[in-house]
Amino acid sequence: MNSAAEKLRLDKWLWFARFYKTRTLAAAIVAGGAVRINGTPASKRSTTITIGDVLTFSKDDHVRVIRIEACGTRRGPAPEAQALYTDLAPPVRTAKDKIPHNPAFEGKGRPTKRDRRVLDLSKARHLE
Repeated sequence: MNSAAEKLRLDKWLWFARFYKTRTLAAAIVAGGAVRINGTPASKRSTTITIGDVLTFSKDDHVRVIRIEACGTRRGPAPEAQALYTDLAPPVRTAKDKIPHNPAFEGKGRPTKRDRRVLDLSKARHLE
């Protein structure tokens, strides 16, 4: 592999890896100083990244920590984009992973009158 294929602009790579929908949006995020390369803030869109660099940036409501595995040559389908990096951040808890307020109920339909009383008592104790 030649050296030209091992280096790529940061904004272009973020777009190739499908973190941002457009290259313009990726460039704006980088220019805003929201991306770190190996712990150092990157403020230029044209910052060059290489294989093995670790990127840290905020995406949606959580922080992403990504190690670059390949530079890529195009913005391809999602499986091809996911092969460009390894996600180093711990998995994000989704709404499905959260513990229900009433563990006895667990979303099995409408709670009974007794379940409701127990839930109200537990909330009252928690507020005290």
